[in-house]
Amino acid sequence: MTHPTGRRSSPPDPQARSGEQAWLHRVAQEASRGAGGVPVELLGGFLSVLVEAATTGRRPDKAELDAVGLNGRRAAELGVSAGNIVQLYLSAAWRLWRELPAVVEFPDGATTANAAEAVMRAVDRAVASVAEGYTLARRDMMRSEETLRRELIEDLLRGDADIGALVERAEPFGLDMAQPHQVALAAPTGRLVDAEAALSSLERAVVQGIGDRDVLVATKDGSIVVVAPATPTAPAGLAARTPPGGYPTPGGGLGELMHTDLSRFPRGGPWRITVGRPYPGSYGIARSYEEAREALGMAARLQLEMPVVRAEDLLIYRVLLRDQPAITDLVHAVASPLARARGGAGPLLETLDAYFATGCVVTETARRLHLSVRAVTYRLERIAELTGYDPTDPAQRFTVHAAVLGARLLGWPRRDLPAPDPT
Repeated sequence: MTHPTGRRSSPPDPQARSGEQAWLHRVAQEASRGAGGVPVELLGGFLSVLVEAATTGRRPDKAELDAVGLNGRRAAELGVSAGNIVQLYLSAAWRLWRELPAVVEFPDGATTANAAEAVMRAVDRAVASVAEGYTLARRDMMRSEETLRRELIEDLLRGDADIGALVERAEPFGLDMAQPHQVALAAPTGRLVDAEAALSSLERAVVQGIGDRDVLVATKDGSIVVVAPATPTAPAGLAARTPPGGYPTPGGGLGELMHTDLSRFPRGGPWRITVGRPYPGSYGIARSYEEAREALGMAARLQLEMPVVRAEDLLIYRVLLRDQPAITDLVHAVASPLARARGGAGPLLETLDAYFATGCVVTETARRLHLSVRAVTYRLERIAELTGYDPTDPAQRFTVHAAVLGARLLGWPRRDLPAPDPT
């Protein structure tokens, strides 16, 4: 039987067909090894399609291409890389073409050229189909993984899921629930145009700075949430941190790493980042998240200018808030007389803030406020005169400092003070 592209015995007897199958099986095995051990089953009937194209000129039909695409999906599900599955098909194609003249008779150069064109067209369509199947499978897997990741983070942050199931669900994401973790929140104060780009960039930065295990990044309630292992030491190159109203302290960590990366997205900034304390176990993640969330609200309420706030930095405010009537009385008794000063209480409270933040060093306070030392000294004396409490006296300093913190918590003097507790 003569074909458009070549000549082969027709009809082939069972022995010839068996020999052809053995030949194709050998070529497939060699291609598999050449592609790094990709399972040979992922070739399916691809080689038979190429032989048919070479001997008859027939192009692969839809069913054959769909089967190739299905093998592309299987490759993605098996964890085979896109490069390796494509390499498998190309390797099989050139190996088959190299040996094809020994099986198929090509009477002249024109027939050989036609066969080569038919094979190349078949290879082109097959590779496109396997790549498309692979891409669709990876997209579905990523969507599924993203859904599972989002659900896992929701349950971790809520802290009320079944622990055994939670541990099992966390394992594929590399999360070791026995180790201490901390949660950090990043909230934009400006309009963030490309949230997805910021999220992807931040995830890369955290993974690079901390490691690719035990890190989860997602969005929740308008903030970016990062669950990461505890970082007792700062990654190299991170800036020192400054607690609210205090000196910079050595060391950094997750918060500084996040701030460094998010600063590249100025349209969302300035960013406010809060970091909960690290705790072990699944409940520890929920506890750290609650601390970070509470710190985020408190930082906005206190109008803190610092970009990174840690939960431990705000412990004193949490203590004060537990007895709001008492702190209201303290502000009424100690701070409210400052309102009688010329210019109101604002400048004097600002002076006290800077004074306590600098460790009660007058010269540093003056530098921070861009005032003369004499002016700062005068303000401190005026505060003592109005309140009856001398902030430079170690015995009275704590009372004044607590009143200043309480005023900040209550938003005074921007807002009126609540009425003092009559009891």
